[in-house]
Amino acid sequence: MVRSASVLALLAGVLALAACGSSSPGDGSASATPGANAAAGAEEAAFPATVEHRFGSTTVASAPKRVVVVGLREQDALLALGIDPVGTTEWLGDRPGAIFPWAEAALGGRPLPTKLGFTDGIEFEKVAALRPDLILAIYSGLSKKDYATLSKIAPTIAQPRGQVDWGSSWQDELTMTAKAVGKPKLGARLRAQAAARLAAAAKAHPEFQGQTAVVATPYEGLYVYGPQDARTRLLVSLGFTFPSALDDVGSDDFGGPLSEEKADLLDVGALLWFADPAPAAKLRAQPYYAPLKVHKQGRDIFIPERGTLYEATSFISVLSIPYLIDHLVPKLAAAADGDPATPTA
Repeated sequence: MVRSASVLALLAGVLALAACGSSSPGDGSASATPGANAAAGAEEAAFPATVEHRFGSTTVASAPKRVVVVGLREQDALLALGIDPVGTTEWLGDRPGAIFPWAEAALGGRPLPTKLGFTDGIEFEKVAALRPDLILAIYSGLSKKDYATLSKIAPTIAQPRGQVDWGSSWQDELTMTAKAVGKPKLGARLRAQAAARLAAAAKAHPEFQGQTAVVATPYEGLYVYGPQDARTRLLVSLGFTFPSALDDVGSDDFGGPLSEEKADLLDVGALLWFADPAPAAKLRAQPYYAPLKVHKQGRDIFIPERGTLYEATSFISVLSIPYLIDHLVPKLAAAADGDPATPTA
């Protein structure tokens, strides 16, 4: 992990270059023009903007022009607000610039942002080299120490108060980002529009109401995503409920392992698995799973851990919601009807 002193030393050099008029984009993987439209369209009296988060509050004095995302999803909120990030952070899918198919139209063919790695944590030197005037770390597991380091580079927005790490919702990400970039009214409109689409999908499927639903994976046993996870929240927004018997699974509400002896707790109205074909076939054959009603009645859905639907179901954002309504909701409807003849594939 890079020490604060070395980050600040790098930052001093970067700022010196900026004072001389340098337009270097950082590591050379993106053009100098990403983020050029970032300050456009800020709403009247939007600045200074103060955003509350886990580590206190951050004030953004004026419209940011170079926004770097060290969280894993905030690029979608930025793009929906008409702002191109100069840097994003790799999470899944190995997409160029960490821009996913559902967000490409919002980018509109403009240059991709520089993509930062996350394997060994935040790449502080590369963040500093991008010369940000705002850093977003909302969907993250940011530590207080990392927050302090980033804050020495640029104003930093950390994860929301009262949420577990990696527990921010798409609503949190959109609202906090919109305030930080001076577009709170637009953010509120986009949030209302996305919520209305989810409500319409729920209304179109009254069979979801009163049924329980769970998202799980057979990775290293059985793992259940908890009530604060974004995937679970999506199902709840569509009308399902999270089974109270699973509330205490794991060390926090993000989720945790489930023993084979308690596999019967997965007998729910709709069970969404992240599993490639081989692990899915192995799970179906397990003596603790094969007899469950959720399997016999065809209420289980298996999504391979690669491809756009898996990515969208993991990367729930204001931009991915329309894709999920079109591609995931029909599978949920096929599962919730309890008819094994209805294909969920």
